[in-house]
Amino acid sequence: MALELARDPSALETARAELRGARPTAVNLAHAVDRVAVVARAAPDPAAAALGEARAIQLEEEEASAAIAVHGAELLADAHVILTHCNTGALAAPGRGTALAVIAELSDRGHLRKAIATETRPLLQGARLTTYELSRMGIPFELVVDAAAPGLIAGGEVEAVIVGCDRVAANGDVANKVGTYPLALAARAGNIPFVVAGPSSTIDRGCPSGDQIVIEQRDPSEVIAGDIPARNPAFDVTPAALVTALVTEAGVARPPSADTLRDLR
Repeated sequence: MALELARDPSALETARAELRGARPTAVNLAHAVDRVAVVARAAPDPAAAALGEARAIQLEEEEASAAIAVHGAELLADAHVILTHCNTGALAAPGRGTALAVIAELSDRGHLRKAIATETRPLLQGARLTTYELSRMGIPFELVVDAAAPGLIAGGEVEAVIVGCDRVAANGDVANKVGTYPLALAARAGNIPFVVAGPSSTIDRGCPSGDQIVIEQRDPSEVIAGDIPARNPAFDVTPAALVTALVTEAGVARPPSADTLRDLR
């Protein structure tokens, strides 16, 4: 927003609409854009005001990341092998990220023996990004294809699953990278915790349930080449009933529900 306003001070509404439309499933980007727009609209220098507000949001999200790491590490102190999906580290979010920040905190405390990262098809955020971040932090890990993860959980090789979130409905339903829902089902069948980590900015209190979340449909060419019919949903929705806890900077909703989300500070 700040960059666009520096280029064209009259571009506030078009920039806001373009950024809001870029990620229809995720909600915290829309919250941030709207917040910046309100400040910029009332300022004599919209670009400077936008940049100042964006930096304030960044600082708040970095502080949120640190708090999420602590809350999550306390919740999962007894889990020594943790599986995660997609990328939720510093490349995806401020600070050390969300779910990956919890894994890093557990490692710092000496609790973690190993992280397991899924490839996260079709764009391989886990294989390309999460493995890089785990390597950089010196955390022992293994990479598995998405379809292997439920079998590892069933075989008792995983003690907890932790993922991030792109939107949390008011009833606790969670939208996250496609492939999250099968992990939640596997965790329930394997009787292990399935934990979601994210800042409170991902909670959409105006969205009653996961049924109301728009799922981004990406280009089928990411899945397969040629003229073969294909679908490429980027996200899926995990019902709140399958989520052990939602970890935010404001505390832990355990289990997530309309009541426990309301009780977050």
